Amino acid sequence: MNVRAQTGILPRHQTIAVNVGGVLVGGGAPVVVQSMTNTDTADIDQTVKQVADLARAGSELVRITVDRDEAAKAVPHIRDALCKRGVTVPIIGDFHYIGHKLLGENPACAEALDKYRINPGNVGFKDKKDRQFSAIIDLALRYRKPVRIGVNWGSLDAELLTALMDENASAAAPLSARQVMHEAMVRSALLSAARAEELGLGADQIIVSGKVSSVQDLIAVYTMLAERSRYALHLGLTEAGMGSKGIVASSAAIGILLQQGIGDTIRFSLTPEPGGDRSQEVRAAQELLQTMGLRSFVPVVAACPGCGRTTSTVFQELARDVQDMIRDKMPEWKERYPGVETLNFAVMGCIVNGPGESKHADVGISLPGTGEQPAAPVFIDGKKALVLRGPNIADEFKTIVEDYIERRFGTGQRAAS
Repeated sequence: MNVRAQTGILPRHQTIAVNVGGVLVGGGAPVVVQSMTNTDTADIDQTVKQVADLARAGSELVRITVDRDEAAKAVPHIRDALCKRGVTVPIIGDFHYIGHKLLGENPACAEALDKYRINPGNVGFKDKKDRQFSAIIDLALRYRKPVRIGVNWGSLDAELLTALMDENASAAAPLSARQVMHEAMVRSALLSAARAEELGLGADQIIVSGKVSSVQDLIAVYTMLAERSRYALHLGLTEAGMGSKGIVASSAAIGILLQQGIGDTIRFSLTPEPGGDRSQEVRAAQELLQTMGLRSFVPVVAACPGCGRTTSTVFQELARDVQDMIRDKMPEWKERYPGVETLNFAVMGCIVNGPGESKHADVGISLPGTGEQPAAPVFIDGKKALVLRGPNIADEFKTIVEDYIERRFGTGQRAAS
C-alpha cells in the first residue's frame, strides 16, 4: 500500500540507505524513531535501564553520551548487559571534542557502538580539525560503522561562518544574517560529508543532520540539504523545550518536512520534567508518524472532546483506561499479535457522533450522554454487536477489546490463514 500517495504526502526525497546495526535509515525505508539517554553513561546500571525503557517504548535507535574515558569504557559493558536482557536496539555514541581520542584509546567501545555521531563544529579547531576528523573516519572504516555528521546551530564552525559572512558582506546582493547562517550549516554538513567520502567512507555510511531550535530555520536548512544531497537525513529540533511547547514545535517542524517527503529518521528532543519519563519523546515521535499516516505503532483510540451533553466523566475515564491498557500491553501484543498496531478503537460520549464514529472503528462504544438512556451500544467491525449496562461497562469493554484482538490476530486466526 502506498501510504504517501493515499495521504497526499509528497514522494520521499530519494536518499541513500544506511544500515545502523540492522536498522535501515533512508533509501525509502520507513521513517525511524530514535531517542537519547540522559544518564551518566559511566553509570552502567542506570544507562542500561534507560536504554531498555526507551527500546520498550519503541525507540528503534538509542544514542548515548561518550564524553570521557569512564564513559567509553562502560560502553561494551552496557551492550553486553542489554544483550543479556534481550534488548538488541542499536546504540549510537555521541562524541564531542575528543571523540578521536576516546575511540582510538578504547577499541572495545569503538567496536560495541553501532554508529558514531560527530559535530563538525567541535571535532577539532584550526590545524587539528582535519586531523581529528580524519582519525574518527579512519576508525569508522576500521570497525565498519556508519557516521552521523551532525551540525548544530549552537556550535557551528566559527571559521566557516566568518568566511561566509565576509563573502556575503562584499556581495552585490547580500543575504540576511539568518540566510548566511542557513548556508553555513548546510555547507558545513556537506563539506564534512564530502571529506569523509574522500577518506573512504561510503555515502551509504553517512547520515547528515542540521539541527536548530526554531521551526522555520529547521525547515529552511533541511529543504536546502534535501535539494543539494542524497545523504540520509536525521530530523529534529535541538533544545525543543519542555512539555507541550516542545511537542508542538517538534511536530510542526518535522511534520512539515515529512509532508514534503524529507526525512529518514526523527527525534523529539524534549526536555523532561525533573525525574520525568524520558520515553515521552519516543511516544510523541511515534504519534506524529502515526497521525500523519506514515507508520503504525499502536492501536488508535478516537475519543470525543466532551461538551454539555457529556457532563459525566465516564467516557473520559474509559478512554484513558483503554489508552493505558494499550500502552502497557503493546510490548506483549507486538510479539503475539502482528498487525495489532493497525487497529482503531472509539470511546464516544453521547448519541450525536457516538454511534457513527463507533461504526467506523474496529471496536467502538457509545456511552450515554446527559439525559440519555443508561445503555452503551458496542460496535464491532461496523455492526452493533451488543449493549452494555450497569456499573462494570469499562471492564466489560476492555475485555471485549482483548477478546477481539485474540480472535483477529491470535494463533487460531494465523493458523487458519
